[in-house]
Formats: sequence, C-alpha cells, structure tokens
Amino acid sequence: MDVVIAIREIIPTDNFEIAAIIRSCLAEFGANKPGTVYFDPTTDHLFELFREPGSIYFIAAEENRLLGGGGIFPSQGLPAGTCELVKLYLLPDSRGMGLGAALMKRCISAAREMGYKSIYLESMPELNKAVGLYEQFGFTHLDAPLGNTGHFGCDIWMMKSL
Repeated sequence: MDVVIAIREIIPTDNFEIAAIIRSCLAEFGANKPGTVYFDPTTDHLFELFREPGSIYFIAAEENRLLGGGGIFPSQGLPAGTCELVKLYLLPDSRGMGLGAALMKRCISAAREMGYKSIYLESMPELNKAVGLYEQFGFTHLDAPLGNTGHFGCDIWMMKSL
C-alpha cells in the first residue's frame, strides 16, 4: 500500500504536535537557543498566529500523523510586498523524500497568489541542510536582517524575488 502524504492548511488541533516537531528539530541540531522560535510563545499557537491576513501555514501529514510544516507570514518591518518564510521543519524520518521541497513550493505559490513580490527568511548555521534547500530555490544571502522578527538568534538572512 502506498503512503499518502497530504499537505493542508493548519487546523486548531495541530498546535501541540507541530510545536513539538519544531522544538525537537531545533534541539536535534543544537539550535534551541534564545532568540529563535524555540522560545517564541507563538510557536504553541500557530493556528491562531496564522489567522493574520497575508499569512498561511501548511501541515504535511500522513493520515493522522503530522510530519512537519511551513508557512509564510507578513512579519513586521519587512519591505512592502515582502513576506517571511517561517517555521519550515520536518521530522527526521520525513526528510530526504522531497517533502521539504513540496512545502517550499506550496509556500512560494501561496506568496505569489497573495501578491507578494519577494520572500525573506532567517536561519542559522546549525540548519545548514535547510539553507542548502533555500539556495536551490533561488534564495540569496543578505548581509543584514530585515524587519522586526524578534529572532535575534538567527544570523543567516536570505531573500527570493517572486
């Protein structure tokens, strides 16, 4: 029997499980430090956070098991027409099968549909495999952060024109 993985929008009952996935991924790579989403209280309330106009969060799920997620958000202080790619994380056993790329494509497509002209993201060296994925999708490195994300623990900043 083939495994069917669905990518769908977040629902309220996903909050606890997706927060646990995000935090476990950050801990796995030693990136569970202050100034990251690990300590951000909104990580526990992603459904509510992504009710913000101009945002969307996708969940990758296999039947009733969450595998990860990712979204876009109109973070404060970003240039006009720019959203932020946020909280893109996958469980270890869900990596390497193209699921990260599938989530990225959904986020980029949603950003275009919402009228954004560019996507910004923040990361850190501990998440170098993710940075490689971002580069494959055409994100280029910036010399300094943009906007007011509050994630001072990130020191990699990237941007992609849509």
